[in-house]
Amino acid sequence: MLRSLDIRNMLIIDRLELEFQPGLNVLTGETGAGKSILLDSLGFVLGWRGRADLVRTGAEQGEVVAIFDLPTGHPAHAVLDEAGITVEDGELILRRVNRADGRKTAWVNDRRASGEVLRALSDTLVELHGQQDDRGLLNPRVHRTLLDEFGVLHGDVATTRSAWKALAGAGTALAQARSALEAARAQEEFLRHAVGELDDLSPEPGEDAELDARRRLMQGAERIGEDIQKAAQALGYGDGAEGRMGDAQRWLEGVVGEAGEALEAPIAALGRAMVELGEATQGVEQALDLLRFNPSELEMVEERLFAIRALARKHGVLADDLGAFAEGLRAKLSAIDHGAEDIATLEQARDAAQACYDAAAARLTAKRAKAAGRLDKAMAGELAPLKMERAVFSTALTATDPGPDGVDAVTFTVATNPGAPSGPLNKIASGGELSRFLLALKVCLTRHADGLTMIFDEIDRGVGGATADAVGRRLASLAEGGQVLVVTHSPQVAALGAHHWRVEKAVTKGVTLSTVVPLDAAARVDEVARMLSGDVVTKEARAAARALLPG
Repeated sequence: MLRSLDIRNMLIIDRLELEFQPGLNVLTGETGAGKSILLDSLGFVLGWRGRADLVRTGAEQGEVVAIFDLPTGHPAHAVLDEAGITVEDGELILRRVNRADGRKTAWVNDRRASGEVLRALSDTLVELHGQQDDRGLLNPRVHRTLLDEFGVLHGDVATTRSAWKALAGAGTALAQARSALEAARAQEEFLRHAVGELDDLSPEPGEDAELDARRRLMQGAERIGEDIQKAAQALGYGDGAEGRMGDAQRWLEGVVGEAGEALEAPIAALGRAMVELGEATQGVEQALDLLRFNPSELEMVEERLFAIRALARKHGVLADDLGAFAEGLRAKLSAIDHGAEDIATLEQARDAAQACYDAAAARLTAKRAKAAGRLDKAMAGELAPLKMERAVFSTALTATDPGPDGVDAVTFTVATNPGAPSGPLNKIASGGELSRFLLALKVCLTRHADGLTMIFDEIDRGVGGATADAVGRRLASLAEGGQVLVVTHSPQVAALGAHHWRVEKAVTKGVTLSTVVPLDAAARVDEVARMLSGDVVTKEARAAARALLPG
């Protein structure tokens, strides 16, 4: 329940504090006095998207604070728990600031909150039925949603949407597989030829660099071979370095006994040098072995190297990637070879998804048909107190193209008089009748929305006299055990309010300001009399007002 609304520096409101009560709360006042500003301010603190220029001229910022009583089990607790916001003593405080530069900041129980959190909370706290709500009532595209809300079919709708999504996914997968198979078959001859070439050659990663290095070595073997041979001879036995160092080592070892310690170091050094020289000689001989090749080997290396590079250029890949490229082509051929099997599997999955969707849609249709019957019956019960007992409201279900929300088109039709043909609301019902149809429909839908504060903005427009009185009594009945706020120009509706405020506008020192005044019993008489007679309140108008006001 909305307990209070504190507004500062919003549009033509300087400072306003309102304390609301359970039951039917009525707001009246002359046109342009600022009643809509109250709704704009409430919508602002609830995160609704509305007009941007809310800050009062000359003020740095505007601010709205709304306090709600939140009993245990209220749906808002789930939103607060998800946002990590705690509630103490069942009190929920929403505060939102709008700065003159357009920046907005919000708090929920002194915790910073986003506009998304505010809007999620507002869905559980307040339901506004405004002057333009009949547009939704007149729009057949909205009727299905309204019927689903009445029948509490959200779970069945979600199941149907999930089945539709699965069906769409299965259909897409099947279509893509068929397209891919068709494209692959168009390339089958090329694929098989290309794979045959690659398989015949069987290039290995790194082979290109290896062959290129071998080719360069063989091409330079003749030029470098002579020098390496000379180096081998210079290092070898006989007149080579190894032979001479061996002779020197033997000569020194022969006289070491006579020379004493003087020759020990040179002999040791020669030993180490002989070891290094041996390794160098072995390495040179290995190099000579590498340079010994059959002249036809160079031709074979070049032939394979050029074949690998030619295939790489042909397919636009690196030589080292030819193996992976071949695997990709084999995968395409495998898809062709097994394509029929894969498509058959996907067709089975599509058929299963279709059956699942058909079943979900059929269950939804059956539940909608039952909900339509209950809604028609409930509407008949609501229309009678609104002086439309002869009107017939009917919810028609017709088949339509399958979609995420099922296979049903829903249309609300009415016949306002016995024997008259039924038709769409906008063609059959007058303005006053539309308001009453809307009120009846909202009452039916709201039965499933526990804990909501309902706000009706001039829902009684276009009606008067006994009909307006009937609307007021239905609103008062709707407010029993809950809370309803009504903005009205109807004296019959205003007279039935449990609590009454008058919105006033005045110009002080060239500044227009709006305020809201709570009315006591005497003031209510004057206000209802004004609504009956206009600017000049007569004794007769006051008498009529007293007759309207209860007790």
